[in-house]
Amino acid sequence: MKIYVDLVFFLNFFFDLLLLFTVSIILKRNIKIRRLLLGAFVGAISIFTLFMKITTLTLFIIKIIISILMVLTTFKFKNIYYTLKNLLYLYTSSMILGGFLYFLNVQFSYKQEGLIFYHNGLSINFIFLIIFSPIIIYIYIRQAKELKNNYANYYKVDLYINKKKYKLNGFVDTGNKLIDPYFHKPIIIVNKKIIDSQNYLLVPVNTINKKSLLKCIKVDKIDIKGVGIKKDLLVGISDVSLEGVDCILNYKLMEG
Repeated sequence: MKIYVDLVFFLNFFFDLLLLFTVSIILKRNIKIRRLLLGAFVGAISIFTLFMKITTLTLFIIKIIISILMVLTTFKFKNIYYTLKNLLYLYTSSMILGGFLYFLNVQFSYKQEGLIFYHNGLSINFIFLIIFSPIIIYIYIRQAKELKNNYANYYKVDLYINKKKYKLNGFVDTGNKLIDPYFHKPIIIVNKKIIDSQNYLLVPVNTINKKSLLKCIKVDKIDIKGVGIKKDLLVGISDVSLEGVDCILNYKLMEG
C-alpha cells in the first residue's frame, strides 16, 4: 500500500489547525495566527507514528502527549485549569468532527440491506474532507456559542407565595422590564398552569403592540440560585407558552 507522506501531513496539519482555531473561538482565546500554525505543525508530526512499530497503548500515550504539546504551544501555560479546559475542548471538537466525518463516510461508502452493511466502492476523499470539515466545525461553533450564551441565562428558582413553595426553572429575558407603575415593583411572568390564584391584582402594563391589564400576585419572596433572595416584586400570570421554562425573570432582579 502506498502512503503519500506529504498528503497525510497536509491533512493532519489542516485538521489540527481547524481544531485549534475552533478552541480559540469557543473559549475566546486571543491567539496570534503564528501560534495556531505552530501548534498545528506540532500535531501534524504525529504522522511519523505510522512508520513506528509500537503497541496500541504506546500509540495512545504518544497521541496524548502530542495533544498536550499542541495546546501548550498554541495557548501557552497559565495554570492547570486553563490548560485542561483547552485540552478538553480540543478533544471535544475532535470527536465532533471525527464523528460527523465517520457518519458521512458510512452513508456514502456503504449500502444497507436489513442489518447487513457492505462496501459499495465509494469513499469520501481528501477534497471532500477539506470542503466539508470547515462547514461541520462552523455549525458546531455556532451551536456551542448559542448554548453557552443561553445556558448562562437559566436559573433555579424557589418562589414563595402564601407560605407555599414553588420550585421553578427561570430564564432571564432582557426584554422583560415590566414594572408595577404604582409601587415600581419588578414583575416576573409565570404560566397560569403553574400558579392559578384567585387573589390577584390588575396591573396596567405596556407591551410591544398595546396596553393591557396583567393579573399579578403578591409574593413572599423569591430565591434565585446564584443571585440571592428578593422580596419586593410581583408575579404576573400569563397563558402564553414560555418555551420550556416555568417563569421569565425580570432583568431588574439580577441587578445588585
